Amino acid sequence: MTRTLLTLVLAATALTAACGDDDDNTGPDGEARARVVHASPDAPNVDVLVDDAAVLSDVPYLAASDYLELSAGEHNFKVNAAGTATTVIDADVDLTDGTDYTVIASGLAASIAPIVLEDDNSAPAAGNVKVRAIHGAPSAPAVDIYVTAPGADLTDETPALSGVDFGDVSDYIEAPAGDYQVRVTPTGVKVVVIDSGTLSLASGQVRTAIAVDAAGGGGPFDLLVLADLN
Repeated sequence: MTRTLLTLVLAATALTAACGDDDDNTGPDGEARARVVHASPDAPNVDVLVDDAAVLSDVPYLAASDYLELSAGEHNFKVNAAGTATTVIDADVDLTDGTDYTVIASGLAASIAPIVLEDDNSAPAAGNVKVRAIHGAPSAPAVDIYVTAPGADLTDETPALSGVDFGDVSDYIEAPAGDYQVRVTPTGVKVVVIDSGTLSLASGQVRTAIAVDAAGGGGPFDLLVLADLN
């Protein structure tokens, strides 16, 4: 299941990255790196505090920070409604020396929660890409994922993955660069709700792709793609 979910979003690597590229593999010795993603569709803009010090201000929905350098060890991350002391996420995260992390504010505002991921920013083999996928659209039902050659008719296609639920997170996987088309449908119904179109994948990229709601919640659904490396 994990490998198939990652294969699903290979096409997403060709989309515009949501944050700046970074050529470093991991944080320097004695330090870790963490980036923050606002993926709660009906939450307001937010401020992000690390150990009670503001590091990001007035962050809008679907914005992602660059990697922030932090000392290794335990740190407290707070997410506040922008310009207020109202904390919606309060999480302690133990950061390992030389490791990169992604912290996602996820879910609808009433049940917003952090997803903390360890990133693997080592380069893929020559000619390959490396991709990780997250179902981060809280209003979306369970879905089926089709990964095909561009323009293939879905009538006789079998989904690469069925019944993918909100909150599912895959590992990274390597795959050859090339042309793909990814289509997402509600489970058991071949009505496309996300269509990547024809996408050409360049080698050497590492990406995290997150399925997300539209602003305010609900459809139309889309993919938010983060540039982990290159």
